[in-house]
Amino acid sequence: MGDFTQKSVVKSAVRKLASPIADYTAFNALVQDVLDNNPWGCTTYESAGVAKPAVEKTKEAYAATIVYENADAKTVGSIPIRGPTMSAVNTAVTQVTGTAAITTGMGAGVTASRDSSEDSFSCTLKAHASNGELYSVTFKRDSVTISSYEADSIRTSLETWADTIAILA
Repeated sequence: MGDFTQKSVVKSAVRKLASPIADYTAFNALVQDVLDNNPWGCTTYESAGVAKPAVEKTKEAYAATIVYENADAKTVGSIPIRGPTMSAVNTAVTQVTGTAAITTGMGAGVTASRDSSEDSFSCTLKAHASNGELYSVTFKRDSVTISSYEADSIRTSLETWADTIAILA
């Protein structure tokens, strides 16, 4: 029987943020800046004869939590809301918090509100390095992960860039 021969060394690295990204607006601005300005120096490429952008969004997920509190400010219930976009989540939150039957079902004197400290958001970008490698960068509220890269220069370049972005400290 033959042995497996290593063909590549695929790496992953995580940067835990000192404090979570404050809100969706700041998060979205960060992601949009990367897409609009290509600060990593990525290059366009072709895949199966189709032109691909240097950096593209491949996956995103958004969530919020509605809490129900009684008159003593004790949480008596919660409802998680997940959606494909933050706009969809915001719409769902408005619909759910505006539904009296749900609030009434939680108990007498209960109020519904969004706990924005529990909002979560993530977005994965696929990037094409100038050396030809494809890799992914996943932004979350509390971390940034680089995955599927081989060249250490990719991690080093992203670390240098992230060091210049205050919310990525």
